[in-house]
Amino acid sequence: MTASRWKWRVDYSQLVVWGIGVLLLILVLIGSVTTLLEGRYTLTQWRDFVIFGLAQGSIYALIALGYTMVYGVLGLINFAHGEVFMGGAFTAFFLADALARNGILDQYPLLSLLAVVALSAAVSTMLALALERIAYRRLRRAPRLVSLITAIGASFFLQYTFRGLYGSGLKSYPSVDVLQGSVFGIQRSVIVVFIGAMAMLALLYLFIQRTKIGRAIRAVSEDIETAALMGVNVNATIASTFAIGGVMAGVAGVLYALIFRQVHFFMGFIPGIKAFTAAVLGGIGNLPGAAVGGLFLGIVESVGPSLFLEGLGIPAAHQLKDVIAFLMLVLVLIFRPTGILGERLSTKRA
Repeated sequence: MTASRWKWRVDYSQLVVWGIGVLLLILVLIGSVTTLLEGRYTLTQWRDFVIFGLAQGSIYALIALGYTMVYGVLGLINFAHGEVFMGGAFTAFFLADALARNGILDQYPLLSLLAVVALSAAVSTMLALALERIAYRRLRRAPRLVSLITAIGASFFLQYTFRGLYGSGLKSYPSVDVLQGSVFGIQRSVIVVFIGAMAMLALLYLFIQRTKIGRAIRAVSEDIETAALMGVNVNATIASTFAIGGVMAGVAGVLYALIFRQVHFFMGFIPGIKAFTAAVLGGIGNLPGAAVGGLFLGIVESVGPSLFLEGLGIPAAHQLKDVIAFLMLVLVLIFRPTGILGERLSTKRA
């Protein structure tokens, strides 16, 4: 009798969760149909929403790769990764500002942007390596809660370190003349951000699949003890994983600044949480899943407020875009908890 009562209790809780999910889906459907029937936006406006969402989502995807790679290798959620993203972009601002004030940014835009990206990637990589060596290496066999608390503490430490170094005010990235204007009605900066992010995603995929370091990362991700017995340098491989995530975060920081133009010491928190959400949406530990999850989240966040909320009569719908993003996370966790690409977590990692 006790077992049957417990079974009923578990089934009832699942029923409640699915009921909440179905209710949310119904509200989304009603809001979407109402918005479309009322013709609130033109096709051009919907296209702009989608294109901006792709650019924004590609940035989330680059940051999400750092989360998913570290989780795939260590089973650790590196909540300080948002600050790795922030540190590169914030430091590179000073180089971009100096180049702009001396007229070099507009005179040699390609070389200047490459220099800014290189500095951002270098700083983010150093931060990621420092986190691995100082904060996480000694905690590999520690309980998961200890690593989680350490990651959160490292996140706050980096935030307020950069606040002390660079100040608490907003810094505005200089505009690049060559990126002003549009092509076929699409902003040049958005095009550059999307193409740059897709190129980095493709390069990372080839690196992981075709290089010796990539094979070592995949081996350690599969079984760290067996990889060590087979001669893989586990410490160097894990450090390489953090370094690659740092490079991706540094590039993402500059791409983010090209669109949103402002950096500050707290800028890594929201994009970091969104990128973690993207990693979960795609299937944590799955590299293609992180990319798909980032693009999906970016599109939903850009289109969702206009499509879902305005049809429900909610005022200032675009101020609730973060609600839309995390609503998608809730729905995916209810209906497909393994993520979009179905990454299944082993008992060891769960």
